[in-house]
Amino acid sequence: MDAKRVFSPEQLHYLQLLSKQYPTVQAAATEIIRLQAILNLPKPTEHFMSDIHGEHEAFLHILNSGSGEVKEKLEELFGNSMTQRDRNDLATLIYYPSAKLELAADEVEELEEWYRLTIHRLVDLCRFVSTKHTRRKVRSYMAPDYEHILDELIHLAEEGGYRRDQYENIISTIIQIGQGADIIKALCSLIKALVVDRLHIVGDIFDRGPRADIVMDSLMQTRNVDIQWGNHDVLWMGAASGSRTLVATVLSNSIRYNNLDVIETGYGISLRPLSIFANEVYRDSTTDRVTVKLTGHDAEHYTEKDKLLSARMYKAITMILFKLEGQKILRHPEFGMADRLLLDKIDYEHKTVLVNGETYPLLDWDFPTVDPENPYALTEEESHMIDQLTDAFRNSEKLQQHIRFLYSKGCLYKVYNGNLLFHGCIPMTEEGTLMTFTIGGKERSGKAFLDYAEKTARKAYYDRRGSSERQFGMDFLWWLWAGRNSPIFGRARMTTFERRFLAQEQTWAEPKNPYYTHCQDPKVCEMLLKEFGLEGSHCHIINGHVPVRTKKGESPIKGGGKLLVIDGGFSKAYQPTSGIAGYTLIYNSRHYRIVSHQPFTGKWNAIHKNDDIQNQSAVFEKLDSRMRICQTDEGAQLQARVDELLLLLEAYRSGAVTEDHKH
Repeated sequence: MDAKRVFSPEQLHYLQLLSKQYPTVQAAATEIIRLQAILNLPKPTEHFMSDIHGEHEAFLHILNSGSGEVKEKLEELFGNSMTQRDRNDLATLIYYPSAKLELAADEVEELEEWYRLTIHRLVDLCRFVSTKHTRRKVRSYMAPDYEHILDELIHLAEEGGYRRDQYENIISTIIQIGQGADIIKALCSLIKALVVDRLHIVGDIFDRGPRADIVMDSLMQTRNVDIQWGNHDVLWMGAASGSRTLVATVLSNSIRYNNLDVIETGYGISLRPLSIFANEVYRDSTTDRVTVKLTGHDAEHYTEKDKLLSARMYKAITMILFKLEGQKILRHPEFGMADRLLLDKIDYEHKTVLVNGETYPLLDWDFPTVDPENPYALTEEESHMIDQLTDAFRNSEKLQQHIRFLYSKGCLYKVYNGNLLFHGCIPMTEEGTLMTFTIGGKERSGKAFLDYAEKTARKAYYDRRGSSERQFGMDFLWWLWAGRNSPIFGRARMTTFERRFLAQEQTWAEPKNPYYTHCQDPKVCEMLLKEFGLEGSHCHIINGHVPVRTKKGESPIKGGGKLLVIDGGFSKAYQPTSGIAGYTLIYNSRHYRIVSHQPFTGKWNAIHKNDDIQNQSAVFEKLDSRMRICQTDEGAQLQARVDELLLLLEAYRSGAVTEDHKH
C-alpha cells in the first residue's frame, strides 16, 4: 500500500489557493485533460521582423501576409480548385478587407453571390488553419460580436445533410440582413490571427520612415507580440521619459531625414518653439553643412525658404545636442567617452578641431550659441526652448501610450523556444571574450550586464520624477543609444560631429564591436547561446540592426547556421546598401524559413492590382520531427500547471484539501 503523501505547509497553502479556481476533483480533472490535449498540438507559427523604421505600409503588408504564410495556406488548400488570379484576389482581401470590400461594392455586379462564394472560401480556409489550435483558442481570436456565428460556420461547414443545409441557411441570412461585409472582415481577421500565432519584433520600430506611430498602433492591436528594444526605440523611450538630450536627438534625426510627420501629425508635438528660435538665432549662420535630406515625391514641393528653415532648425537642435551629450559625458566618467568631447577642442582662431590627438580643419565653425570658455553650457534661450519641447514629449498622450506599451511588451533580449533574440550585439573583446562593463559600480558582462542594463533602462520611465535614480536611468538610455560598445548600438563611437563638420572621411568611421566578426564562428555562437542557458542543434541567435548586403553576396545565415540576421530593410534609406528590402523569419512546427523581400510598391497597388511584395522563401533548417507544444516554452508552463493539478487531485483524494461542491 502506497504511503500517504505528506504535504508541506507551503504546498498546502498553494493548493488551497489553487482549489479556489478548481474546487472539485471533476474541475481539476477536466482542466488536466484540456491541458494535455493542448500539449499534443503542433507548435504554433512564430513570425520574426526587425528594423521597421517607421515604414508603416510595408510593415503592415508583411504583417498581414505573414511573410507569405497566408498565400502558402491558400496554395495548399485551393491550389487545384482556384486560379492563381482568384487566389491572389482572396489573399489581398485577407490583407486589406475593408478596402477590398469597398472595391467589390463598386465593381462586382452580383454582389450577394460574391459575398456567398467569398464567405464559403474564407470559412474553408479558417477550418484549414485552425487545426493547430483548440476550439477554445480559435473562439478567443474571434471578434466578440460574431463569435457564435463564426464558431457555428466553421464547425457546420464540414457536416453533411441537415447540418449542411443549416450552414447554407446561416450564410443566406447573413447576406440578406446586410452583414456579409462585416462577417468577411471578421473571418479575415481570424485567419491572420490563426496563421501566425506570435510576432517577435527584434528592434527599431522608430525613425527614418514616416509613421512609426501607425506601426505602434498596429502592434498594440496584435495578439501575442514581444519586442526586443533597438537603439532607435530606446532613443524614443528616453525622449518620452523626459531626457532633454534624447529629445534633442529625436528632433535632430527627424529633421535631418525630413521625417517630421510622426512628431507633428502622429504625436501632436509642435516644433514652433524650435523654428522661431532657429530663425532668430541662426538667421545669419552658415548652413552649407547641415542641409536636410529631401527625398520622395514631396521633395520637389519644398521652396528654398523651406529648405533654409529646415537647415537652421537642424543646426540649432544639433548644437544643443552636442552640448547636452557633453554634459552627460562629464557627469559620467564611467561611460568612458571623454574622447567624444569635441566642442572644447575647437580652435576658433585657426578654425580647427582636435580629434583623437589629430588636428583637422573645420568646414563650419559658425556656432553662435557656443561659448568657447564654457562650450557645454546651454544659453538661456536654448534651455527654455528644449524644456518646452521636452514637456511636449512628456505630455503627448499618444506617445506616452506607445512608450508604456514598449516597456510592457519589450526587453533588451528574449529567450524563447530555444532562440536568443536581441537587436544589436553581445559586446565582445578583440580576443573573443565577453566585454566587461563597470557602469553601475560593479563589473558585469554578457547576460548579467544586459539584465542590469534593462533594469536601469526601466528606471528612466518608472522611477520618481526628479529622483537621482530616474536621472541616471535617462543618462543610461542615452548611453544605450550612442555609448561605446553599447549592446544595442554596437559601435565604438557615433561620429555625428565629424560627419557634419570635417571633410576627412577617416574621421567618420564608427568601428563595429568585435562581436560582428566573432559571431561568424559557430563555436562563438554556441558560447553566447550557452551564456543565456541555451544548448542544442536547433538553438539560434536571431539578430537585427545591421543590414545584410545581399547585392555583395552576403548571407543572412551566419555562424554555421547558428546566427540569423533579419534586419528588415524596410527603410528606403538602407535599401541601396542591402540591394533588397531585407529579411523576415518564419518558425513553425516543421522548419525555419527565411524570407527575402523586394521593396513594397505601395498599398494602393496592392489593393487595386493585387501587387504583393515579391518574396523569395527558403527553408534552411528542418526539424527532426514535427514539434509539439509540449516541446516549447509554453508547453513547459502548461506541463507545470498539469503537475500542480495532479498534486491537487492527490490532495483532494487524501483529504488534505476539501472539495467545495457549492461552486
